[in-house]
Amino acid sequence: MKFGCTDKKIDLKRLADMCGGELFGGDPATTVYGVATDSRTDCTGECFFAIEGENFDGHDFIRKAAESGAAVAVVSKKPDCDIPYIMTDDTRKALGSLAKAYKAQFNTITVAVTGSVGKTTTKQYIHSILSTKYKTHKTEGNLNNDIGLPLTVLSLCEDDRLLVLEMGMSNIGEISALSKIAEPDIAIITCIGNSHIEHLGSRENICKAKLEITDGMKDGAILLLNSDEPLLENAVPERKLCRLYFGIENPKCDYKAENITADDGFTTFDLRSTESENICGLRINQVGTHNVCDALAAIAAGTLLGINEDGIKQGLLSFSPVKMRQSIIKSNGFTIIEDCYNAGPESMCAALGVLSDIAKDGGKIAVLGEMRELGEYSSELHRKVGAKAAKVGIDRLITVGTLAEEIASGAEAAGLPHEKITKISDYSDAEKAATIIKPFINQGDTVLIKASRALSLERISHLLQE
Repeated sequence: MKFGCTDKKIDLKRLADMCGGELFGGDPATTVYGVATDSRTDCTGECFFAIEGENFDGHDFIRKAAESGAAVAVVSKKPDCDIPYIMTDDTRKALGSLAKAYKAQFNTITVAVTGSVGKTTTKQYIHSILSTKYKTHKTEGNLNNDIGLPLTVLSLCEDDRLLVLEMGMSNIGEISALSKIAEPDIAIITCIGNSHIEHLGSRENICKAKLEITDGMKDGAILLLNSDEPLLENAVPERKLCRLYFGIENPKCDYKAENITADDGFTTFDLRSTESENICGLRINQVGTHNVCDALAAIAAGTLLGINEDGIKQGLLSFSPVKMRQSIIKSNGFTIIEDCYNAGPESMCAALGVLSDIAKDGGKIAVLGEMRELGEYSSELHRKVGAKAAKVGIDRLITVGTLAEEIASGAEAAGLPHEKITKISDYSDAEKAATIIKPFINQGDTVLIKASRALSLERISHLLQE
């Protein structure tokens, strides 16, 4: 991957300083044009970072990277081939240090987003709104960890006025490291859910982990919080930040959505704000109050950065979801809501609400797979999703995976008849699963497909479309 700005030359000596390492071999004046973390790509003129993971060690691929044209390798142990190298204590941290130093060359305003649910949607909305006035760079896909975020920063161009970064985590300390790289001017926390509770133990600890987004912020920077979440409403960061709140239920928030109505795949609402002009008739091409809340956070960021009413409305309607995140697909006379990228209890319940809103005429079918990383709370939280499925009145519940059988139990306990429930234990055989599901689908039906990423239920979605 080439650096976004080719005008700012980075030679080996400077690269070593930016990475916090020591250069061995090579001409210190040699220019490096980008970074690589995958030796299978064209590494010509780039710096190869030998990243170590749970199941791989980038040091094993340095020779391949050199053969692919890498000019230098950033390592934590001496390479076994002839290539200039920069020795560091930790190559992941070195990549972050490089990104932070690279970003310091620009006067870009940074907006950072995290949260248990909705951070990718919010990021997309922010980018759509800000792009109506400014050249805006953003996290692509789900590159929101200690590798993806630095790579996003390193692709920043000199004429990018704004940078929108998504920050993900699975444990304490991870967002703190990302925030210190990004140094956000505006940070947003969308909500606190149960995702990763297996590692963190409680929603309170999840909230603390999300609040680490403030660790790289300067005093006076802006923190936007969802006031409908009590843990966020009462959060007091250590830094002296300007805290503003958005929400739907809490009347005290600074940006509030009112008069929400949904029709034909669109949602209309009004903005009441203490910080900007009120705006009537805002419209998004999604349904579900959770999407309104995500849009509301983006509207707040937009108004704070000088986007006017016309820009806000234009940006909202130009929004496009990331693949496999509540994608609406018309196929073979029925509708699929493909929401297979990931799943937690909150996003599952929200997706069931979307299914209920969209399926006005035909049947409502929910294909729900396992939710991972819920630890001791897994059974209880799967059952709550089942209760929600029963509450919205679905016509057929199909669970996929053994953990998801608790969804079926929760649905039946909440009143969904046993004969309306089908269980598929083996999620690995997508063709067999699709064969079981197809006979339940009729013309005009709407089918929600959602599960944790590990299940790859988009395979079933694709087969149903054939």
